[in-house]
Amino acid sequence: MNIMKTIEEGIFPSDLNNMKPEELEQLCSMLRKKIINTVSETGGHLASNLGIIELTVALHKVFNAPRDKIVWDVGHQTYVHKMLTGRGNRFESLRQKDGLSGFPKRDESEYDTFDSGHSSNSISVALGMAVARDREGLNNSVVAVIGDGAMTGGMAFEALNNAGDMNTDIIIVLNDNAMSISKNRGGLSKHLAKLRTSDRYKKLKTGLKSGLGKIPGVGQGVTKGLSTMRDMVKYLIVPGIMFEEMGLTYMGPVDGHNVAEMVEALEAAKRAGGPVLVHCITQKGRGYSLSENSPEKYHGVGPFNTEIGIESNVDNPKTFSEVFGSKLCAMATRDNRITVVTAAMTDGTGLSRFARQFPEKIYDVGIAEEHAVSFAAGMALCGMRPFVAIYSTFLQRAYDQILMDVCMQNLPVIFAIDRAGIVGEDGETHQGIFDLSYLMHMPNLTILAPSDGAELRRMMDYAMIVDGPVAIRYPKGKASMPEESISVTRVPEQIGPEVRVEGEDLTVLAVGKMTRRCIKAAEALKEKGISVEVIDVRKVKPLDTEVIERSARKTHHIITVEDNVTSGGFGSEVEDLAENFGFAVKIKKIGWPDEFIPHGKQKELEEQYGLDALGLARRFARASGKVKASVTETKPEGEEK
Repeated sequence: MNIMKTIEEGIFPSDLNNMKPEELEQLCSMLRKKIINTVSETGGHLASNLGIIELTVALHKVFNAPRDKIVWDVGHQTYVHKMLTGRGNRFESLRQKDGLSGFPKRDESEYDTFDSGHSSNSISVALGMAVARDREGLNNSVVAVIGDGAMTGGMAFEALNNAGDMNTDIIIVLNDNAMSISKNRGGLSKHLAKLRTSDRYKKLKTGLKSGLGKIPGVGQGVTKGLSTMRDMVKYLIVPGIMFEEMGLTYMGPVDGHNVAEMVEALEAAKRAGGPVLVHCITQKGRGYSLSENSPEKYHGVGPFNTEIGIESNVDNPKTFSEVFGSKLCAMATRDNRITVVTAAMTDGTGLSRFARQFPEKIYDVGIAEEHAVSFAAGMALCGMRPFVAIYSTFLQRAYDQILMDVCMQNLPVIFAIDRAGIVGEDGETHQGIFDLSYLMHMPNLTILAPSDGAELRRMMDYAMIVDGPVAIRYPKGKASMPEESISVTRVPEQIGPEVRVEGEDLTVLAVGKMTRRCIKAAEALKEKGISVEVIDVRKVKPLDTEVIERSARKTHHIITVEDNVTSGGFGSEVEDLAENFGFAVKIKKIGWPDEFIPHGKQKELEEQYGLDALGLARRFARASGKVKASVTETKPEGEEK
């Protein structure tokens, strides 16, 4: 059998059933090679996909998808699943605009049963599918595949508890590789670590029966009495007792890189009935030595050379995440009140150096954003100044805790919102374009948006003197550091709007990274006789109105530009503000439209939606009325009147 040709043409469960054991091993080897080569060109999630190849092959050999439902938690580990379900010939388009998504998408394939991108929800979704199946009188299998990192999320335990109580047929495959993005932390991680190596219960049970049975006269009676001791013994040493006590049948640990062993375990799980948890042990980054040795470094990668791996170029400008981490180290040296909370993202949020330098001041709580926020609230109540560093798209999972546990009590928690705005190739589930909309209406919260790295540093200092919660949102990518700003160390007493370009025709209020491209657009329009005043908002909430009102009185036309959806974002706040000016002013909002933005490179998406400098210049020109739009030019997708 030509394995590579089979991959390219699409392998389906029936094809796997006809493959011999040695062919399955060859298949796994070819899949691993294809993933490495493709991700080195497109970027993507490498280590997690290399670690789940054999497990995925076993799943599709045992279960008859799409009739049997496979629900992937997080979903970034589904590259093999995509190739096994007819998408091998499109795999090179992974994460490219109009190409394959890096996550499951129902509109991409009937084999993708659920659009996933955030963690800890697969068991809940699968349980819902199982209940629907039972109500319809069907008999298909439902499988949730969840990693040990995602199991640290409270939602997973809510679902486990419910599944054990309902006792419906559902199979939960726990992919245990001891990693989420950063190394797993906490009690569950320690519990699973014990399960990976423990066979004490089996040895003890076998040894006691064998030894006691040989004692004349009393041996058999004691052996029978041993069963009454079972519950006491198993609480101490039996693998999986935590899951058993929740009402699930525990199977494992199983070698997740042994296809035959995985197939046997999954077949047994199908026969068992009721809720079953199959615990398999895998290695993140399996089969690529660089990824095996540094799985956190190769979790999510850009294009790289497969021979030398990911290189670090010290001459490259620092990212906003790196600027944040470096500044925080300097602050923590001076102020012992500073602590840091992150949710399994120490490396991703730029905190690696901080963790090395101040291990006693950083708390990685695992994938548990709700807990992270309330945990920080508790520290703030007792005099600490916690920074909570979480990606924008994941912080929205803790909406209630931000509102009730922090803002309502006006606690000095500082939210470092990384990856705010458009992210790019990870697509809909990861675009950080909603945080302004879900934060703007929260009382007591100060929201800051730096336009460059120097501004981020100043805002971090300023946040420390604010009497209440502060959110600093900054984008993915490089942070410019203006030379004139780098040496500034004075803590600003106030941060407010700053006029960056003076003009007479339009007032442009720019938020965060949009400031620099608005300045470029304004400079380009000077040649056309259009005078645009650009104001770097800096403090999004509460708005300092004096500068804005003075400019609006001059131009009578405000355009807001934000790396956020226009619905409920900064522009909506300005609309409310303008009602109190006492003079007529036009308001136009520019940002992302009220929809989920698909995957693609940041630059490509910004060009498509008219949010690059050229697109903004065209939109400003139309708004001024001095340059007529072409009759064939359509309204950009991210604009609202």
